[in-house]
Parts: sequence; structure tokens; C-alpha cells
Amino acid sequence: MPDLDPVIHAQARLRIVAALATLAASDYVTFPRLQELLDMTAGNLATHLRKLEDAGYIVIEKTHRGRTPVTFLALSVTGRRAFEDYTAQLRALLGSS
Repeated sequence: MPDLDPVIHAQARLRIVAALATLAASDYVTFPRLQELLDMTAGNLATHLRKLEDAGYIVIEKTHRGRTPVTFLALSVTGRRAFEDYTAQLRALLGSS
């Protein structure tokens, strides 16, 4: 039986990926909105986003709206596939008990 993806399996990262997976492939969410949805501190969220970005699972785009900096987050194609694989593996694991 394959191991569950350790990058996604950490509770906070699983919550992040699951939240981003609810978006359409071309949609994004802002950092403050994701922080609010998940009720995480900015530092904790940023730390987990960095790990997901390093794995190629999310796309982070930093830009400006007028003079205000804004960070947009989305699940990458690789991240969406990894989450689908993760959930399939979890279902298989739960189904085999």
C-alpha cells in the first residue's frame, strides 16, 4: 500500500490544500481570505504555504491593487493531482480496514 503524501498529510497543509481544491482550476484566493477561512495565524499559514510552494503544489502570485500589496494563492495542476491521489489513497486505506 502506498504511503500518504507527507507534504499534504500534515494537518494544517491538508486543510490548506482541501480549501484550495474547492476552487475552480482557474480561481484563486487572497492570503487574508484563506487565513480567515482556516482561522490560522499569518505566520503559521505562511510557513505551511512555503512548504506547499516548495513541493510545487501551490502557486503564489504577489502583486498590487493600487498601492496595496496583495497575495493570490491557487492550487497548481501538480497540487490538484497530488490531492486527488492523496484522497484516493486515503479512501483505499479506509476501505481496506
